[in-house]
Amino acid sequence: MNEKSHITGTLINYYFHCHRQLWLFHRHIKCEQESDTVYLGKVIHEHSYEREHKELEIDELKLDFFDLRDGVLHEVKKSDKWREAHEWQVLYYLYMLKKKGIDNIRGELNYPMVRQTVSVELTPEKETALQQVIQHIEDILAQKLPPPIEVRKSLCRTCSYYELCYI
Repeated sequence: MNEKSHITGTLINYYFHCHRQLWLFHRHIKCEQESDTVYLGKVIHEHSYEREHKELEIDELKLDFFDLRDGVLHEVKKSDKWREAHEWQVLYYLYMLKKKGIDNIRGELNYPMVRQTVSVELTPEKETALQQVIQHIEDILAQKLPPPIEVRKSLCRTCSYYELCYI
């Protein structure tokens, strides 16, 4: 992995949303500060699991909370609508922690609004696939121009980057 590209969990997540969003966000074009959806997610994150220690930072990783006693990394999300992206984000955190010598842990996606918990484990197959995702992200970030606008997805209308793409 190319260390200068500073891959983050958010970039992994955005890779599964939209490559254009990924590219723009990486270049510090951030539209989320005006997004009601993002604000709601932050409120849910702040008020869910209040007794747990919040946001552990390890280099470029921002983990929602980490239960060292049970070896469980937790990621709190508002909705399970982007579950695949969320799972890959947690897999990335597990992968990076493993590279730092912290292994034998598992991840959990916590969806407090729907009272759902999803277990996430880094298998050798998922690790190989994740390495390919990371390489593809680095290729996208290295492009001088943003990726083309994707065919209008129904989800684009609720994206905080909508105006940059369609207006």
